[in-house]
Amino acid sequence: MIITALLSKTDFYRKRLSGLNFMKDEKVNDMLGLKPFKWIIMHSFFKFFNPKLSIKKRILASELGAYRSEMTTAELNHLFAFIFMGIFIFIKIFQGLYLFAMVMLLINILMNLYPSLLQQQNKRRIDRYSNILKQRGL
Repeated sequence: MIITALLSKTDFYRKRLSGLNFMKDEKVNDMLGLKPFKWIIMHSFFKFFNPKLSIKKRILASELGAYRSEMTTAELNHLFAFIFMGIFIFIKIFQGLYLFAMVMLLINILMNLYPSLLQQQNKRRIDRYSNILKQRGL
């Protein structure tokens, strides 16, 4: 979170990181099981973890920019946490603790990589909707 806070004021963040997209094809997201993951997030206690991103009402078009910005922050927090944990996973592999490293990797994927991919998917949806609104002149 500290890294994201420091980077959020830079041009690199605005130009590169806010538009970060690993998988542009929705079929790949489906193969990875992002739909069931999304359902679990929306129908479990995980939906309460970031109250700024929980949807209790219909989002207005004027709120999309702020919502996307908050989504980008959450996405990058998960991504940096994934990378940070990856360092410890490699250390455990070099120490010969393969089972421990595998468990850490699985938890890291579920708790950091999948949420980041879900945020990217949601950002793409917001971008498509914003483009439709711009074309209509709203």
